[in-house]
Amino acid sequence: MNLQELRYLVALAEHRHFGRAAETCNVSQPTLSNQIRKLEDELGVTLLERTNKRVNLTPVGEQILQHAQSALAEAAQMKEVAQAARDPLVGPLKLGVIPTLAPYLMPMILQPLRQSYPGLMLELWEDQTHSLIDGLRHHRLDAALLATEPDAPEITDLRLFDEPLLAALPPHHRFATAKTVSEKSLADELLVLADGHCLATQALAACGSKHETQRNRLHGSMQASTLETLVNLVAAGYGTTLIPALALDSFAHRDVVFRPLAGNSSRTIRLVSRPGFPRPQALRALEKVIRRAVEPALSCR
Repeated sequence: MNLQELRYLVALAEHRHFGRAAETCNVSQPTLSNQIRKLEDELGVTLLERTNKRVNLTPVGEQILQHAQSALAEAAQMKEVAQAARDPLVGPLKLGVIPTLAPYLMPMILQPLRQSYPGLMLELWEDQTHSLIDGLRHHRLDAALLATEPDAPEITDLRLFDEPLLAALPPHHRFATAKTVSEKSLADELLVLADGHCLATQALAACGSKHETQRNRLHGSMQASTLETLVNLVAAGYGTTLIPALALDSFAHRDVVFRPLAGNSSRTIRLVSRPGFPRPQALRALEKVIRRAVEPALSCR
């Protein structure tokens, strides 16, 4: 048994297809199939149920898969420890970022990060919070940028900065010329992102609104999964919403009015990771670049 055979098993479990799994592993389909057969012979059990169209894991295969994933994660950790001993600021850093932050923060930090730490290769994964936490747990990610406190005792977090929320209003809205807008005054017309986005929960909490109210308002006919779509709905007069301050420049050209909130509602951006991550110097480098980048951007809001 070797790690490569375990990688093939994990790839098959993900793709449920020999051809796609072989392509992912950069080997021929016969090679992958033969190695899986070899693994089954060595273990003395059948790991897969094979059909012409699909591959499924047997019950014992599911159990073996969990051990294979753990073994691969430990092997990767060994490599990271060795790399950290050589130079913690050289090599890949797998970073997850939530979708309501990635398009606005990453352009601000990618070039400065490369200039300050040219050996640090950022591998970016954009996904919702629960998926990023799962990626950290299973060592698919080294760190993540979230806007909520992780409800996971095995994850550590560092507060980076507080990002104000702004009211986004149609141009002829009754508050379009107001100096500030009360969050609660928007409760009955607030549009939010679809389930799973933490910004939706934060916007509803800020405005003292209930999620069901917004579902009724959209009549089940619209689901916004991006801020881009949400702002377009506001521009079309379907309601109002809240956006994070770093996104403001991206929407400045839209037919939408942005106003500060009277209650100064905000969200806290956090850098989260595993306590045992062997390259804390890389995380501190990322922290330093982020803080330096956002300080001037937020101070003028």
